[in-house]
Amino acid sequence: MFNAHEFFKKRFAAHIKETSRYLRYIFNGHIAFAMLFFVSALAYYYQQWLTALPENFPTAIIIGAVFGLLVSYSPVRTLLKEPDLVFLITAENKMGPYFRNGIVYSFVIQLYLILLLGAMFGPLYSATYPDRAGKVYLLTLLVVLVFKGWNLMANWWMLKIREPGIRQVDLLVRTLLNIAVFYFIIQGEMLLAGVTTLLFTLVFLYDLNISRKQAGILWDLLVEKDRNRMHSFYRLANMFTDVPHLRNQVKTRHWLVSLINKVPFANKHTFDYLYRITFIRSGDYLGMYFRLIFIGGLFIYYVPNIWMKLIFALLFLYMSSFQMMTLYHHHRTIMWLDMYPVDLEIRQRSMVKLLFQLTVIQTVIFALLFLGMGELIGVLAVLVVGIVFNYLFINGYVKKKMK
Repeated sequence: MFNAHEFFKKRFAAHIKETSRYLRYIFNGHIAFAMLFFVSALAYYYQQWLTALPENFPTAIIIGAVFGLLVSYSPVRTLLKEPDLVFLITAENKMGPYFRNGIVYSFVIQLYLILLLGAMFGPLYSATYPDRAGKVYLLTLLVVLVFKGWNLMANWWMLKIREPGIRQVDLLVRTLLNIAVFYFIIQGEMLLAGVTTLLFTLVFLYDLNISRKQAGILWDLLVEKDRNRMHSFYRLANMFTDVPHLRNQVKTRHWLVSLINKVPFANKHTFDYLYRITFIRSGDYLGMYFRLIFIGGLFIYYVPNIWMKLIFALLFLYMSSFQMMTLYHHHRTIMWLDMYPVDLEIRQRSMVKLLFQLTVIQTVIFALLFLGMGELIGVLAVLVVGIVFNYLFINGYVKKKMK
């Protein structure tokens, strides 16, 4: 006899085993160290910034918008797979416990964002409204939990609707109401918060009503949603380790390729060409490279201390080198590359050359940012220290890892 509860436990155990295997690579020692440094530095400068918080700072708008978006984004993880479209569809009337467990799991797994953002906005709330008791903010977090559950159920009901336009409009309306509710709560306008909560309740009941009129479960939609989420997770994991069953997206980007495809026609430059093309056309590396430059630039611009700026510049150079070194293993499942009459040492040399070129470009961009801020000492420091760091790290750690 089919037991939906036991089936969910088996599917859940397999899901946890699969994700934890890749999470170990994502949160390795290097990334953990970088994250610890980021959190510590941000906490310090956040506390310093709060001491000089402007009186007209829009705290209610910011917290209300973030909490509203947080509760609105409440995806339901069903852990369904494509074969379920064939083997489980006949047991639809017995799948109630399975989907209930999926909803509970979805709620629990999303609590970390509430705890993280709640802890982050607590000091801002206290600095803006020092006359209010801390219990008011804790009550706000309790309301966030309640609205999270309501939005999760509303999203589940809307997954029974085939038309994507209806789902999008419903999500937009609920998002606006969620933002309004938390804005009024933070502002202390409890009457207006109650009115918007009533409006949200009407939308909530409407979602329940139209879901009951649907004939059954949209299995293909549920499978598609879960497949897309797992694909996003695999793409993230692929930045840290090889994910064999991930289908890498290849983009043409003709104009970028035309800028870097001029290499001498010789065996020793074969992998120079291959790694350059892979960096440009793969769906992961180019975007990650520019994101690290952009985020690093924000830290360098907003951190007040020049030596902390330099540390952040070196940290982002390190992260770029560490992330880009996975390029070396990008083609390892393609056996025909081994037929090339190119020595392994030449392949490694091509990878080291590309990494050094990319990090030097990043170093120059950071130096130009220092120059734009009028920090001439920073320009000299980031150029000298950055290039020396790039050379030592790539020719030391990265070269050793490739062997």
